Amino acid sequence: MSTKKRSNKQDGMRRTGACPCGSDKSYAACCEQLHNGAPAGSAEALMRSRYSAFVLDLPEYLQRSWHSSVRNSSVRKADTGSDAGHDSLDKMRWLRLQIKRHEPSGDDRAIVEFIAHYKVAGRAYALHEISRFVREEGHWFYVDGQVIDGQVME
Repeated sequence: MSTKKRSNKQDGMRRTGACPCGSDKSYAACCEQLHNGAPAGSAEALMRSRYSAFVLDLPEYLQRSWHSSVRNSSVRKADTGSDAGHDSLDKMRWLRLQIKRHEPSGDDRAIVEFIAHYKVAGRAYALHEISRFVREEGHWFYVDGQVIDGQVME
């Protein structure tokens, strides 16, 4: 049994089943394991778990998933929605995740291109990003990302 703090959204996800990352797996068989400390099997799995952490409001997990070279003591600005011109994650409603590509570069580096769809104040947005990941001691970490397009989708 995990001693990690669970969010109310996370408890609800356990009851409803489907993983918010869009895989065809249940939350318990997918991202919950990573949220509870299991290592991701790939950079794509880590990306999916990060998206689910946004949906479920798990800022501690988002912080742990950053590589130590870029992590700081508080949840990074990029993980609060403020870089996208929004006040905070609590005003965002995440809709779906599309993985466009996952490209490993050797055993310990990879990129994941994705589009995350969300709404703020009734307006639909899409964040298109190419993210870089690195694996150290069997664990994948998010390094950074290049935003390709952030657009209002109305």
